[in-house]
Amino acid sequence: MSCQCQCAATSPTRTPEEAAKFDELGRFIASLNVDSIPDRRRGYLIQILHRAQSIFGYLPEEVQEFVARALNISRAEVYGVISFYSYFTDKPVGRYKINVCTGTACFVKGAQKVLNEFKTRLGIKEGESTPDGKFFLGALRCVGACSLAPVVMVNDKVYGNMTAEKVADILKECGE
Repeated sequence: MSCQCQCAATSPTRTPEEAAKFDELGRFIASLNVDSIPDRRRGYLIQILHRAQSIFGYLPEEVQEFVARALNISRAEVYGVISFYSYFTDKPVGRYKINVCTGTACFVKGAQKVLNEFKTRLGIKEGESTPDGKFFLGALRCVGACSLAPVVMVNDKVYGNMTAEKVADILKECGE
């Protein structure tokens, strides 16, 4: 891996925990041998962003810049991918990432009512986290579970056949 990325990982303004996260991401990128196949660097971008988001919880500018330097591409290209795919976020998310599917099947079966109930109970809008950092509320276009519509995902757990009345149960399960 290039010196630029290693230097970024040891920035004096980072806490030891943050530096460890950048080191972990740097080791992952290095394991892909991106320098050995320069023409395929962009092909690794989504894979690297997935790993980065799992390490950091989201993709702040500093992480985007780190990835861009490691792949020798512009940060605009990195941000273009982040902003295109709804899975990625450049804002901090709560410990419980709640996503309501708003794809066609879910929408027809009442996803908007479910989403509105989460908004009311959490006191936040779509795309926001609660002030205590416990919950994030988002909407996805489709999670591929149309037979269970409407669907809600909390982190990696899928809840099918959702109703507005079941929202309280999910929040209780999360420890609200």
